[in-house]
Amino acid sequence: MGTVVNIVIAGAVGIAILIVGIWALRFFVQAPPAPPPAGELRKVSITYRCGICGAEVRMTVAPTEDPEPPRHCLEEMMLVAPID
Repeated sequence: MGTVVNIVIAGAVGIAILIVGIWALRFFVQAPPAPPPAGELRKVSITYRCGICGAEVRMTVAPTEDPEPPRHCLEEMMLVAPID
């Protein structure tokens, strides 16, 4: 009789772990956000450079024509003048 009770308890614990695992996976798997409407982002050609380490970033699209500079090394990056 004790073996049957142990099997039932183990089965209940296994089902509970399975349900919690499925719930956790559903929590982590979320659909990506919808893309912005067409025409909302503008094409830009801006290059920024980090004044501390020298890393460069080229921004090709932005929500405005004059976007805020990105941050790198905990500092705002500097705008690099185009060569043209």
